[in-house]
Amino acid sequence: MGRRSDAVVRAAPAVWSLALAVLMLGPALGRGYVLAYDMVWVPDLTVRGDFLGLGSSLPRAVPSDMVVALLDEVVPGMVLQKLVLVGTLVLAGTGAWRLVARAGVVASVAASTFYLWNPFVAERLGIGHWPLLMTYAALPWIHLLVLRLAAGERCLPQLVLWLAFASLSPVGGIVAGLHAVLGLAVAGRAATRATGWAVGAVVAVNAPWLVAGVLHGAGAVSDAAAVRLFAAHGEGILPSWAAVLGLGGIWNAEVVPASRTTWVGVVSLLLVLLVCAAGLRSWSGAEGRRARLALLVPAAVGLVVAIAGAVAPGPVGWLVGHVPGAGLVRDGTRFLALAAPLLAVLWGRGVAQLAASVPARLPAVVLGTVLALTPLALMPDAAVGLSGRLDAVGFPDDLESARRAVADSRRAGREGDVLSLPFTSYRRPGWNDGRRTLDPVGRHLPADYLASDTLVVSGTEVPGEDPRARRVARDLATLAGDDLERALADEGITWVVVDLEATADLAAEGLDAPALGSVPALPDAEVLHRGDLLAVWELRGHDGAGAAGPAGRPASLAVLLGAWALAGGAIAAAALRLGTRRRPARRVHREVHRGT
Repeated sequence: MGRRSDAVVRAAPAVWSLALAVLMLGPALGRGYVLAYDMVWVPDLTVRGDFLGLGSSLPRAVPSDMVVALLDEVVPGMVLQKLVLVGTLVLAGTGAWRLVARAGVVASVAASTFYLWNPFVAERLGIGHWPLLMTYAALPWIHLLVLRLAAGERCLPQLVLWLAFASLSPVGGIVAGLHAVLGLAVAGRAATRATGWAVGAVVAVNAPWLVAGVLHGAGAVSDAAAVRLFAAHGEGILPSWAAVLGLGGIWNAEVVPASRTTWVGVVSLLLVLLVCAAGLRSWSGAEGRRARLALLVPAAVGLVVAIAGAVAPGPVGWLVGHVPGAGLVRDGTRFLALAAPLLAVLWGRGVAQLAASVPARLPAVVLGTVLALTPLALMPDAAVGLSGRLDAVGFPDDLESARRAVADSRRAGREGDVLSLPFTSYRRPGWNDGRRTLDPVGRHLPADYLASDTLVVSGTEVPGEDPRARRVARDLATLAGDDLERALADEGITWVVVDLEATADLAAEGLDAPALGSVPALPDAEVLHRGDLLAVWELRGHDGAGAAGPAGRPASLAVLLGAWALAGGAIAAAALRLGTRRRPARRVHREVHRGT
């Protein structure tokens, strides 16, 4: 009976988190793929050079694209996406549970629920930032390891592995690195060595995108004027600073839960602040100064970065426009992840404190239960796939036909990249029920592809950073026929794929410019495929010079491959070290068991 009871207690965090994850994802777990803004998964993401950071565009999806491309060789893409989404939410919930495990079950359930069911998770899920949510899920676990490392325990290998898990995107790597390094730095001189090791680990696991970004040089700066567009925004009657305090404030109003724009959002914020205030005394008495600072300092940094674009757009814009890589702080609310562990701890302890203040047991249990489940009641539209905004769909057969056409051409000896048209970043495919998604066609094909990196936010065009994309956009607008084919070939383009549905949609909106609402004239190109949704041309008779980027510079290529080797070596060394430590421990356990 005792063993069964222990098993139930151990399983409770994962079971509760799994229940919340399934409730939130809902139809997203059905057969098919979820395509929502930046979250675009395909049946088989082919390994390609651009995923290493070799392309002309900034390495925003390094290393996540390469990791997915490798993993879906073993696990089908459809299954892998669902494992990532569910696993991420379960890890987040169980991690938050462990943060307040010593405060009791009520505090643990409340902290887990709050950490999983809040505006940050709902909004980032809606906009498709799944790598950032993996970072978010790792933060509680990183915090617990930081405390152990600061206390002198030998747990660096575990920290390296969690940092690697959290660093599938540049912003994710920065957020996780800040949480770990700041959490150790506040421990003072006693943790100087551990802090140094943590800095080294952060640099190592993030080396692929760091080096790829450096190799892009001055091209890694972004449009300063876009800071105001991507800054924290208000939600309903909540001003931007208030929305940020409640872990919201994302710039994209389309992904904000409707409940956040009503009076319910105000009630939610006031309740969060009051309950967290109630938990402050309990937390201060239960945790030491170092442990408190390890949560407070990263949270303060996250809040400052999150609100900076809204309160000081000028200085932030200067950084973004002049400092390579500073564009990562343009969408500052992504750094709110740093504040979430602290709020979850205070919320959990606050709920437990308020419940304990009720002398009668039954009313205390009722109050604790109601408060613990309040996040669900105040944001009910986060349930069932964000009220249907996350749904699994199948890809049309036309995409597979286009994939085969390009694959056959490659087997015949043709090399080069795919140009995806219309030359816009996002689509609203009818087969995706009109939900906005990043252009999925290029990812479905087996070659490197060039797509527009220009964004349109609130009717304002935000220029991209890819010089190659800018040149191609100019060529599409000014050239036609053989001149256009030659210019595209000189940019390394071999295949042109046109999404006919998206082109027709743009034409219906009056955007009938070349490469938008009209199909460019390519008289000498060979038609490899033409279906109801897609058309594929192969440019003939031109020897392209290829795309500019690290791949065209042997020394840069060697440095970039070295960065990947550093990251892989650090992860492999940490896993090996962890494995060799656990083997003797298991052997001792077996010998003790035999002796008894």
